[in-house]
Amino acid sequence: MMIHSLALPPSDAEVDAWLAVLTAAAAVDLPQVPPPSRVEVAGRLCVTPVRGRPVLWTAGEGSGEGGVSGEGAVSGEGDGVAALLLFTEEGNAHTAFLDALTVRPEARRRGVGTALWERVREELIAEGRTSVAVMLDLGGPGQAFAEALGFENVLPMAWYVQDVPAGDAAADRSDQPPATPGYELLTWYGLVPDAWAPAAAAAHAAMEDAPTGDMDERIQPWTPERLHTLQQLILDRGGDMITVAAVTPGGEVAAYTEIVLPDPGGTAALQYDTVVVPAHRGHGLGRAVKRHMVAQAAARHPQLRRIATTVADENGPMRAVNEALGQRRERGVGVFQIKL
Repeated sequence: MMIHSLALPPSDAEVDAWLAVLTAAAAVDLPQVPPPSRVEVAGRLCVTPVRGRPVLWTAGEGSGEGGVSGEGAVSGEGDGVAALLLFTEEGNAHTAFLDALTVRPEARRRGVGTALWERVREELIAEGRTSVAVMLDLGGPGQAFAEALGFENVLPMAWYVQDVPAGDAAADRSDQPPATPGYELLTWYGLVPDAWAPAAAAAHAAMEDAPTGDMDERIQPWTPERLHTLQQLILDRGGDMITVAAVTPGGEVAAYTEIVLPDPGGTAALQYDTVVVPAHRGHGLGRAVKRHMVAQAAARHPQLRRIATTVADENGPMRAVNEALGQRRERGVGVFQIKL
């Protein structure tokens, strides 16, 4: 088994090989979920994250065998991939996030995953990291593999999915924003406008009371600059971002929700944060911004059919909002962590 470190940014051939592994694994492990697109995968691999330093590896048997050659050139599609993000943010230099450790189904139980994990672990120790976390679907091969290595589920969650109506149904909803007495609903595409960035950053700080379990990663302070930097990363990776905010006459962002299409031409989107500032809770703003978001997203992206989001099991209020909007619980997921 040969493990090859990829130079950054990876070549087109390396991106294609990485995508082939993820697509093959998704077809077996998550057939109900749209597979990753090349736009999404290329964006994540080729555009450097702002929160840390990425390290990428591929695994294979060698040149000519659908793996990786000894000279470092990708040959064939490879048997497995791993992506590690070494946080460089203040207060998080002790930990990291395993963004991917995926093995092609036909190559499993041959030591590919173990070989990749050993290389990841070597990197973590060399960098002085004392823990690493990964998000895994419950009941799948990833959970069994991680638990055998000593990972523990420190934040139980679930994926919730909402279907997006097509055609006339979507158009009708876009013309009927929900009533929010005392608040105005604003929609921003891409970066939050400069004039609203300070208020939006202040509202993001309300995420600090969201459940984080026993994760070692520490929440970073929100500033207008950090907000714009993280949003720009999504755009630089080829994605689209929409924010819907409920604002007050005094210029405060009382609630907001964000949606990201990693591939603007695709049929699937991810709901990022949904937050209601504590002083404005109890007015139905969470439901209002999410309902309006679906309508706005459908109008901007007529091909959009699916919005997915994760919610911690202990976050009862947000689960209630999701259920009221017709979102269905699709599958369990958790943030698994191991101390090194």
